[in-house]
Amino acid sequence: MKLGLAIEELHRSETHLARTLLAVSDRHAADHEIFHVARDIAGWSRRHVTELARIGRDFDVELDPEPPEDRGVLERIRQTASDLLGRRPEPGLLLLADLRHVHREAAGVSMDWELLAQAAQGARKRELFELARRSHPDTLRQMRWANAQLKESATQVLTS
Repeated sequence: MKLGLAIEELHRSETHLARTLLAVSDRHAADHEIFHVARDIAGWSRRHVTELARIGRDFDVELDPEPPEDRGVLERIRQTASDLLGRRPEPGLLLLADLRHVHREAAGVSMDWELLAQAAQGARKRELFELARRSHPDTLRQMRWANAQLKESATQVLTS
């Protein structure tokens, strides 16, 4: 059975999404909504990482249960740069690029959850299916948030 491989890949994808959201939060600390919401929804991916590590043991997969944390010095440097740049037009273009990246990452994670749910249901792995059923909506909300922020920011950034 290859469910262990799917769990491992989803764990890697969720870890990367959490790190991406934290980096976006740090880079755009001057934009309070981006800063706080990105940190909040990164917490959802961190929770998924922990739960995937727990259930991975049932499939002989050893995964790090510790989700990514803030990176200390690197985080402070990003926040300082963000504060210095403020709301100049260049950070707006960077924000659009970062949000596009978040959307693509979340879309990939969403597809991974979908595949895992289908496989878990087919293999009659109820606990794994329930994990996918609970977690996938969080990923869809992460993707919708990035999309909404893109729509909200695009006009102002691209026409200024």
